[in-house]
Amino acid sequence: MDEPFLGEIELFPYGFAPRGWLLCNGALLAVTSNQALYSLIGNKYGGSAVTTFAVPNLLGAEPVPYMNYYIAITGLYPQRS
Repeated sequence: MDEPFLGEIELFPYGFAPRGWLLCNGALLAVTSNQALYSLIGNKYGGSAVTTFAVPNLLGAEPVPYMNYYIAITGLYPQRS
């Protein structure tokens, strides 16, 4: 697959977020600038549900040291079949 699905979570061995990905650290995002991602995950992980929502906080859940979970903030919108 060339492009990830929006909201897909992957484990990477980087000390930085690759372009189009965000560290799964519970960060709050603005609904207005991330409407597609908000439509998929809502405020399941926190936020006000009106102006903000949070990405999952997976810090400490990594299977090995020096790897981190990242969520795709750009990519293909998943369609139901």
